[in-house]
Amino acid sequence: MRRASSSFRVGLFAILLIWSNLGGDDAALAQVGADAELRDRRSASGPDYRVNSGDQLEISVWREDELQREVMVLPDGTMSFPLIGTITAAGKTASEIEQQISSRLESNFVDGDVPDVTVTVARTSGLQFSVIGKVQSPGIFTPGRYVTILEALSFSGGVTEFASLSNIVVVRKSGETLTVVPVDLSDVLRSKSVSAADVSALPMIRSGDTIIVP
Repeated sequence: MRRASSSFRVGLFAILLIWSNLGGDDAALAQVGADAELRDRRSASGPDYRVNSGDQLEISVWREDELQREVMVLPDGTMSFPLIGTITAAGKTASEIEQQISSRLESNFVDGDVPDVTVTVARTSGLQFSVIGKVQSPGIFTPGRYVTILEALSFSGGVTEFASLSNIVVVRKSGETLTVVPVDLSDVLRSKSVSAADVSALPMIRSGDTIIVP
């Protein structure tokens, strides 16, 4: 919980920097900050996080000491665990992986009565995105939580003065397919009145996304 709070403070500081450079007013900024904090709380502890390659999982089976360990999700999206072999973890939630492990363990317990299985995402190092173009500090970032495109730009220090906010794109890779998602941030960053709906409508960044700011 302490790490999530720290992440929020860093993200909010950078949003303040973006806003001050673009001349937003205090009321609109307060709304953006409130929405960012709410989203941070949900994404840091919510059940909807989907595991990525490179994430570290902590897995335990109740009262089975030999089945307590940390495993890393491999680049191909799989992981190995005693008695069950290799399973696909990438793209699944922790609860889905729990169910998958329980199902594979049934044959190893009397009457298929499997003890409680707990899966926790110990480190989300697999969730990464890139920001390039007219931003203060282009690079590759590992936020440790889901972020919106607005928060993602805050990691890069914000956009520069001559950035074209209405022509930002997110290049998203799904398997062998590339998808270009257009994003218009001109209303959010340059308007003097930003609604909660405007901020909530911003796309969430997925692992492997590349944000291009022309």
